[in-house]
Amino acid sequence: MKIGDRIPVITALNHEGSATRIHPDELDKPVVIYFYPKDDTPGCIKEACAFRDYYEAFTDAGVQVFGVSADSVESHRHFKSKYNLPFTLLSDPDKSIRRQFKVPSNLLGLIPGRVTYVIDRTGKVVHCFNSQLKAEEHVTESLKALNKL
Repeated sequence: MKIGDRIPVITALNHEGSATRIHPDELDKPVVIYFYPKDDTPGCIKEACAFRDYYEAFTDAGVQVFGVSADSVESHRHFKSKYNLPFTLLSDPDKSIRRQFKVPSNLLGLIPGRVTYVIDRTGKVVHCFNSQLKAEEHVTESLKALNKL
């Protein structure tokens, strides 16, 4: 996905095992969706904890945050609890959401990419940040983009 694209309808199980649906025609607030490689790995811990530490800035701006990886519901539940993450984690075991968003892989396709999308309330991508190594910058880049909405 690139800036200006409308997001697809997303349906996935969240960390509680409940179905979560994100529909571009039903958004009442901006959304940040960040794709990350794997629960409980060093870069992903840094990224998730950065979103946690700045979560109030997102909620104050009326923004909902979702993290997406191929990990299981149980893995997400453990990861969320261990690091006290206040946002929703979505399980994408078949990588269908990742494919819909065209999130690239890194290192010859071996490592799932780390990409964050900022979506406005009309369902359009207004910012995208792709960096495997700058995990914490996904938060600052998202907040900068949201300040422009």
